[in-house]
This record gives sequence, structure tokens and C-alpha cells, in this order.
Amino acid sequence: MKLVCSQQELNSALQLVSRAVSSRPTHPVLANVLLTADVGTGRLSLTGYDLNLGIQTAIKASIEESGAVTLPARLLGEIVSKLSSDSPITLSTTAGSENIELICSNSSYQMRGMSSDDYPDLPLIESGTSLKISPLVFINALKNTLFSSSNDDAKQLLTGVHITFTEGSMEAAATDGHRLAVSNESDVLKEGSVLSPETLQEDGNFAVTLPARSLREVERLIVNWKEEETLTIFCDKGQVIFLCQNQILTSRTLDGTYPNYLQLIPADFKKKIEINRRSIISALERVAVLADQHNNVIKLQTSENGDLVTITADAQDVGTGSESISCSIEGDPIQIAFNVRYLLDGLKAIESDIVSLKCNAPTTPAVLSPLESDNSFLYLVMPVQIRS
Repeated sequence: MKLVCSQQELNSALQLVSRAVSSRPTHPVLANVLLTADVGTGRLSLTGYDLNLGIQTAIKASIEESGAVTLPARLLGEIVSKLSSDSPITLSTTAGSENIELICSNSSYQMRGMSSDDYPDLPLIESGTSLKISPLVFINALKNTLFSSSNDDAKQLLTGVHITFTEGSMEAAATDGHRLAVSNESDVLKEGSVLSPETLQEDGNFAVTLPARSLREVERLIVNWKEEETLTIFCDKGQVIFLCQNQILTSRTLDGTYPNYLQLIPADFKKKIEINRRSIISALERVAVLADQHNNVIKLQTSENGDLVTITADAQDVGTGSESISCSIEGDPIQIAFNVRYLLDGLKAIESDIVSLKCNAPTTPAVLSPLESDNSFLYLVMPVQIRS
């Protein structure tokens, strides 16, 4: 293998695929990144894969001789990142050897690699469901839900986002048991989408639960894409592949039946608070300085005349704080407590200037949504029980 490529492009590609390289590999080759040079296409392909998440990308290169080798991802990434961005990089190996020489300007490094034959192949999907959607629509759904997924590996299914496609619309949901975020997008499927009968549920919908870790990498891949571009998703037999321009991301799905989250949402509400989103976020962030000192709990209390809500935090042995905000209130006065971080997460996911907070009692779920609700986003949060 012998090629010349841009330092900047190689550095960016290494940073991308290294995110799929295991920090605790079960086999030495999984700590490596796979480099494959092809004279015919004039491209250098880079792959990182930890058997659960795989990322592949390609960059242009002047290739004199095709070949493939795997190199330690961390070491290669650190060396390349510190080389001069003004000079091209030459990579070369001798026939029958896994050692590579890297030359850039006056710098020269030799690295010991491993055979590409030992590197596992990325999964391929030859049949199943194929979805073509707008990348911006998918990004919006991820931004509205990812933060609500669980970090507890003991609740494996809840560490992902559950995505359902119904007659062209898409619903994404994530919950950690304390809060729930649901995002709805309509008319998302583009021409060429194929829903395989073998992958459909009994109700005719297609649903899949994907690890939050994988979806965060998808978000990084396509965040700068344009509306007119297309994200292609292939799903079959516990695997999903995201195809993004010259980049490929593969991920395993999470097995199991996702909780019926819709039954958690109350059918109606007796109390409703309409409030300026920026005002309550600012007030919560100020009060959170004290709440963070103790247990992250803040209390919301509505006034008798229905035009004021007071936010208080009480940090034992530190101090107390309160903020009052004008608002519109329907229903009897209520005092209800929340984890301030959960409340802020939901408010920051809403884009509306005015938000609606609906609840029934201090111990039942509360729901945040945009005032001009088109049912595109809903955030349910469980209150914290207030001790007398």
C-alpha cells in the first residue's frame, strides 16, 4: 500500500471512526482502525468497529498501490493530529508486512500494525426495511429525545430511543423511568422507502429501539447536512445501517419490548400553567445554583389569584432562594416539586416562546409542551414527593 493524502482530511476521518473503536477491546485488533486504499476509486477508506457500533468513512487520496492494514487507533490519531496541516501525508507499507511508514514534511514515523484479515467485517443488510428520510427531520427527533434515555446499563432497553414509523410519520420516544420525551414528525419518508412485511409489527407499523450511543454518533455525522439531502436507513435482523454520503454507521438494535409509554400520559389535566419559556429557564438556572448544593429539588407554587408562580430551593445548611414569575394559571393553586435538571432539559428542548405545564396533583406526572401545540413534542416528568 502506498498513498498520499491531506493531513486535515485524514485527521478528521480518524477522529470520526475512532469513536467506534473500543477502549477495552476483547481482541487486540479491535483497538485498531482499518485503512483500505483502492487505486480504482482513488479513495482511502477508514473503519472503526467494536462489534456493536461501526463507523466507516472515506477520503480522497493519490494512491499508487492498493492495500489494507490495521493500526492502533489512538496512537495513529495522536500522531496525525500533531503533524503539519500544510503538508500532505505519505503512507506506505512493504509487501507482506503490516508495518507502515508515515512521512509528513520533515517528520517520519514507523508503526507496527496488524493484518487486515483479522479485522471483522461490518454487517451487511441485503434485505429488510429501507427508509429514506430528511436528515434534518431525523436530527430534530434525536435532539428532542436523546437526553431522556437512561444511563443505567441495568435498564438496557431504556438506554436507547424507540422509533416507530406509521404511514410515513415518525415517532421517537425515550425514557429513563423518571421522565419521558416524545417527538412526532409527519411526512418523513421519501420516495424509494421500502417497509419489508417481515419487519412490521402486528399493527402494521415498523418499530426499532436503537442505542443512544449509536444515535449520538449519527447526530454528529449528519448535523451539517442540508434539507434536500437524504439519509438512508437499512434495518434487518437486529442490525441497522445508516448511510450518509460517503459515510456508513452500523449499530445493533436493542432487543426486547419497549414499555408502552403512551399509557403514562394522563388523558386530561385539572391544572395548567402557561409561562414564558425563557423567563422560567433563567429563573430555574439561578435557583439551581442552590438546588445543586443539596438534592436538585425545587418547588413550584402557584398564587391564589392565578397570575404568579414562585420557584424555591432550600439547601440545608447553605441557604434558600426564590424566584417569582408572572404567568397564566388555570385550576386551583398547587405546590409541586421537581428535579430541576429534569425540568430544564425539557424546557430547553421546546422551541416555543410560551410553554404549557399541565398536571393534576403533586404526586402525578406533569407534562410540558409548546403552547401552540401541534402534538410534535411532549415531555412528561415525574414530580418529587414533598415531605411535610
